[in-house]
Amino acid sequence: MDRKAIIVLALSVALLFSWYFIVGRIFPPHPIPRNTNAVVLATNSAGSLTNQPSLSAATNLPPALSSGSTNAVRPTQPEETMVVTNSLALYTFTSHGGGLKLVELLRYPQRVACRGNTSQTNTPAALNASSSFPMLALPANEALQGDGYFKLTRTATGVRAEKQLQSGLAIVKEFEPTSNYLVNASVRIENRGAQPLAIPAQEWNVGTAGPMDETENEMFAGMLWFNGSSKTAIDQSWFMNHMMGCGCLPGSPRSEYVGGQNNVVWSEVHNQFFTMVLMPVQAANQVLGHKIDLPPPSPEVLKVNPRANLKPFGFQSSVVYAATNLPPNQAIQRQFRLYAGPKENRVLERIALELKNEVDIVMGYTGPFGIFSKALLWAMNGLYSLGLSYALAIISITVIIKLLFWPLTQASTRSMKRMASLQPQMTAIRERYKDDPAKMNRKMMEFMKEHKVSPLGGCLPMLLQIPVFIGFFTMVRSAIELRGAQFLWACDLSKPDTLFYIPGLNFPFNPLPLLMGVTMLWQARLTPPSPGMDPAQQRIMRYMPLIFLVILYNYSAGLTLYWTVQNLLTIAQTKLTRAKDEAAAAKAPVPGRKNK
Repeated sequence: MDRKAIIVLALSVALLFSWYFIVGRIFPPHPIPRNTNAVVLATNSAGSLTNQPSLSAATNLPPALSSGSTNAVRPTQPEETMVVTNSLALYTFTSHGGGLKLVELLRYPQRVACRGNTSQTNTPAALNASSSFPMLALPANEALQGDGYFKLTRTATGVRAEKQLQSGLAIVKEFEPTSNYLVNASVRIENRGAQPLAIPAQEWNVGTAGPMDETENEMFAGMLWFNGSSKTAIDQSWFMNHMMGCGCLPGSPRSEYVGGQNNVVWSEVHNQFFTMVLMPVQAANQVLGHKIDLPPPSPEVLKVNPRANLKPFGFQSSVVYAATNLPPNQAIQRQFRLYAGPKENRVLERIALELKNEVDIVMGYTGPFGIFSKALLWAMNGLYSLGLSYALAIISITVIIKLLFWPLTQASTRSMKRMASLQPQMTAIRERYKDDPAKMNRKMMEFMKEHKVSPLGGCLPMLLQIPVFIGFFTMVRSAIELRGAQFLWACDLSKPDTLFYIPGLNFPFNPLPLLMGVTMLWQARLTPPSPGMDPAQQRIMRYMPLIFLVILYNYSAGLTLYWTVQNLLTIAQTKLTRAKDEAAAAKAPVPGRKNK
């Protein structure tokens, strides 16, 4: 490769690394408008609506949150909390809003210990900790809950929260933590007075999902809901609303998501490894979603991780029931099941009926490659149960996949070598019939058929391995089993294997992606060139792996471990195939020479 091509390639790689920061400086994001996208709900069969309120983004925001949040009633009385615990989690209920304030998962740490950083490693992972809205609270609805202060009472199986207004309206919520990270909840809206009451729309809070720590990749966070037949996923890109869906073209950010037409079967919010799913027995009318700005990391955190996100955010969701009229001595009762726990396939399979058998949606194993993700997760957990570490399980799966594809890859390598040896004849055919493309293609096909070669021979094995790679990519980024799994210097296979930050640049030094890049360059040099490719293109293709190095540099160590081992096995196979072919060629009889 000449000097000019090297300079162009180096500049392209540098631009890829710095593109996000350049765009952020040139096109700073516009402020999110408030009080937009209001939605008005139709009445249900219980009666007609009077003075029905609209649901919109908030104007009075809680101290820890900013734009995108819904409004909340602020009780003046001191907060009272009650704690219920079982073998899986610790549930904290609050009198401020009368809901589930916090769920602490006893089997999962808030932070994974890594190279001396043991902060919060003994603290349980906390769900909804980034929000001041309890789960199953009624934000922005003073007409239903007055000042928002509920009386808490401990029951035989959980907690009751109760609020009564002077109008005769009363709200009673009962919570019962059960097995498999589930909480049974029932809410009653009662008219204990002598006059009919106009009940406004009820917005029941699902929860807020934020990052577990400052190193968690926020691109895996979001919200989704299920309508009985399909899911709708909302993430950061939806709220950013980039022009033409391109991340490099800023647009006008959205403040609120509104969805559903009396068909909200369940709704959830999630980060990379944990989720909160609200499953109403009676389908809700609509679902609301907001992107929530969270407090920035402290100076102490920035000293440990200088590349921590300075503007963290989370996602909040609510399900909404329509306004109605409630006659005297009547009540509206709704039943919910709330899952607040890990996105772990084995656990979610136990509550498959509550999820309407849509575990794959929560896990992210949808689309044409989802079946590969599930199979690879099953294989990894199976090998782990046999005594292997998760790192060795990934290596073993990579070896097994390579053995399964070995015959195809070997045939591909030989086909590419035969195509390269026939290149002079193929070039002659192109020159002879260059003025008649149809005849040229016919003669080319006849020539390849005569010599038993195919242009797809070198590409087919690679195409067949793409679904496996995408399935592995999806599985590794969502498998909570890899959270805290170690391998050599990597203390967490679900995150990059950062050893240190380069002084002055705050740039992470990640060895595994660098090893992956080296093995990809090595493999590219061993791969025979594609037929018909000119020398300049061949030299460029040899350095194309640098693009993958840039893309995957900050991805999980589990993924780069898989790809590095895959490259090493491919290199070994290429060398073995070449040695075998050379040995066979040496033993082959030579015309005109007597062979013993």
